[in-house]
Amino acid sequence: MEDEIEDLKEVKDQAMESLTLEHWAYDWFMELGASQDMANYLTIALDLVLLFLIAFVVDFIGRRVILSFVRSYVKKSKNEYDDVLYDKKVFTSLAHLLPAAIIYYALPYILEDLAISIVLIHKIITIYMIVVVLTVIARFLRAVEYIGLRTTRFQGKPISSYIQVFILLSYIVGGVLIISMLVGKSPLTIITAFGAATAVLLLVFRDAILGLVASIQISANDMVRLGDWVSMDKYGADGDVIEINLTTVKVRNWDKTITTVPTYAFIADSFKNWRGMETMGVRRIKRALHIDLSTVSFVDDEMRSRFIKFERIRGYVEKRQQEIDAYNKAQKVDKNELLNGRHMTNLGMFRRYALAYLEEHPKIDQKETVMVRQLQPSETGLPLEIYCFSSDIAWVNYEGIQSDIFDHLIAAAPKFGLRVFQNPSGADFGRLRESSTRKQAEKTDKQEGGKSENLQG
Repeated sequence: MEDEIEDLKEVKDQAMESLTLEHWAYDWFMELGASQDMANYLTIALDLVLLFLIAFVVDFIGRRVILSFVRSYVKKSKNEYDDVLYDKKVFTSLAHLLPAAIIYYALPYILEDLAISIVLIHKIITIYMIVVVLTVIARFLRAVEYIGLRTTRFQGKPISSYIQVFILLSYIVGGVLIISMLVGKSPLTIITAFGAATAVLLLVFRDAILGLVASIQISANDMVRLGDWVSMDKYGADGDVIEINLTTVKVRNWDKTITTVPTYAFIADSFKNWRGMETMGVRRIKRALHIDLSTVSFVDDEMRSRFIKFERIRGYVEKRQQEIDAYNKAQKVDKNELLNGRHMTNLGMFRRYALAYLEEHPKIDQKETVMVRQLQPSETGLPLEIYCFSSDIAWVNYEGIQSDIFDHLIAAAPKFGLRVFQNPSGADFGRLRESSTRKQAEKTDKQEGGKSENLQG
């Protein structure tokens, strides 16, 4: 590096000694009374100003005239890709290369006697051109991303992650080239020097590296797509995926908030993807009614005659009673006690009624599992679970179907002598107190009435 600086100094000294004075501006400055050195520097400065002025005019023409021609061509073209490239300002960035190229190639003719100035300005212009090229690449890749996200073939794929990787790689290459120019070393030497800082780079780009690996696995295994409904309790995410990029996945929750989840979390943590539900076109209903155990009883003759009036289970009650009667007769069961032999229960009748109701419901998919089952009894009663699938997966419609089913079943339970369990509330205690007070008052009235009769007797 020191040798290069000494060489440049020698070149500068030689240039200053042999600096040509055959220039109209030089003669003009000399006529104005400027010294020889001042005239030399003023001449060079004037040439640079004129050069940059020409470059500015060329840039203006490029952006106004050339881009106007490109815009008119894009509008007439039937190809949609050039429209995207124009909207993403790819051509605008390319237009900035033209004035830089003019300055780069015109400098040797203007500063032909000052080699050190040519080298320095060439480096500055080259760095500027590298930055412009990086901008063109980034905008071009953004245009590719825009096209890919709207192409059926790549629908739901993490295109943004791959685009960000390419942009990052281009920035790294551009940074290496700029550093190599500034320090006067080859790019290979710079890359070799970076090898010693690998640990630091891994720490700095940890999320990007993890995100890249996760994006590849997500894409290869088709785990998440744009538009999927996902649920991740750990991150409070429950909604549609609206963006997948290198480091994060954005989820728009149902309350319209947006949760940002690290991309690698979809590999490291558990999450639920509801895409299968949307693909199948059905949505599961799984909810239980809690029956008060004290209301469960055998079906006597009076209850059976009432159940036969229920059209949904009339045939089942008659057939079931025939089977039970045949069994009890064969076993010579004493029918005076319901506990003897086999008998129907009001809970079993209600369970059969609920199943029949689901089987004839127009919004329940009969091709999927339809079931009414008992779960483990608990302190809240006996759970009677409804398990079926709605044929309408729209959230509002689904909730309406589920609510209609349970509205009907809750209202139907008392018809079977059953009571849906719920913890007592203040109103229940109030009614109990009023009932107790009323009974106590009736008892007191009877006692006083009895005393009055005894006195009259």
